[in-house]
Amino acid sequence: MIIGITIGVMLGLFVNSKAMMVILTVKEILGSIIFFTVPLVIFGFITPAITSLKNNASKMLGTMAAMCYISAVGAATMSAIAGYIIIPHFNIASQVAELKELPEVIFKLKIDPIMPVMTALVLAIFTGVSVIWTNAEIVDKFLNEIQKMVLSIITRIIVPILPIFIAATFSELAYTGSLTKQLPVFLKVIIIVLIGHFIWLTLLYSLAGVISKKNPLEVAKHYLPAYLTAVGTMSSAATLPVALRCAHKSKALIPEVVDFAIPLGATTHLCGSVLTETFFCFTISKILYGTLPEVSTVILFILLFGIFAIGAPGVPGGTVMASLAIVTGVLGFDASGVGLLIAIFALQDSFGTACNVTGDGALALMLRGIFYDKDGKPKANKNKIEQASA
Repeated sequence: MIIGITIGVMLGLFVNSKAMMVILTVKEILGSIIFFTVPLVIFGFITPAITSLKNNASKMLGTMAAMCYISAVGAATMSAIAGYIIIPHFNIASQVAELKELPEVIFKLKIDPIMPVMTALVLAIFTGVSVIWTNAEIVDKFLNEIQKMVLSIITRIIVPILPIFIAATFSELAYTGSLTKQLPVFLKVIIIVLIGHFIWLTLLYSLAGVISKKNPLEVAKHYLPAYLTAVGTMSSAATLPVALRCAHKSKALIPEVVDFAIPLGATTHLCGSVLTETFFCFTISKILYGTLPEVSTVILFILLFGIFAIGAPGVPGGTVMASLAIVTGVLGFDASGVGLLIAIFALQDSFGTACNVTGDGALALMLRGIFYDKDGKPKANKNKIEQASA
């Protein structure tokens, strides 16, 4: 990814208009392929995420899913508010008109998705809940196979072409002058996002301490190895063994809660990635389109983003890939906006993942407080004993 960005910038700074026509044509083709997979990603990941509820039907699972959604929506909301307050103070709008004009592409290869993005989302939701209602085991297995197929498409086709697509995107930015003019803005945005991660983690652990009546530092202090591992791997799934080991060291957590919440959170709790992408979307909207999204549009985006985050694959860049539907369908980003979002997100993806992983410890502490008493015994069993005694 870094090599692709470097090559793209160098090409954009030195090539002539004819060479840029070739680069833009390659970007157009690869962008069509990427957008074609968006409905597949929606259906392939959201639907099995819904149907999996029946396999572990319990109050704890429902509570965990709700907390993951609320955390994602809360992080995105905080990020959006910060975007409306901070981004207008960036010196962006006055530079948009100064950019160099791009040449025309040589030809366009239009590959239409099999369905609109919102159609795919509604189909995924309806299919998932109907499988649960009818206990359609064969369809459930089929959906899990589809998920594996879509993940294979992402890892074997989309991920390999992403560096080329990003290189072409940065060539375009460097050629027009947008990159050199906006570089200070990108650096400021990354720093702001990192600060936002720690603010949100502080809020999560503080709330977990109130709910569990336990010291949240007893959990957070063990998470440094998991945080550093996530920074290195950029994958919640790859960090899972280390995260489990860190959580099990905490005296405030119960082993069965850890074994349940940490693996589940690795694929459903993406607060750091959601916070990051939301702020980046605001910045890119201002840079490329000259304005921030409308409040009503952002509200819809955030509410849907919480659902997409729960169903996103736990692989590097999984949050962006899962959310492309609402980035294009709700925010109205074109190929340039998507390419820039993927590229900038990739530069700090490791820190967003580290925030996700560390936040799982806070959710585990919340579950401990909701379902277990101060002695570590299930509250449900305690209530049954009290009713029997009465």
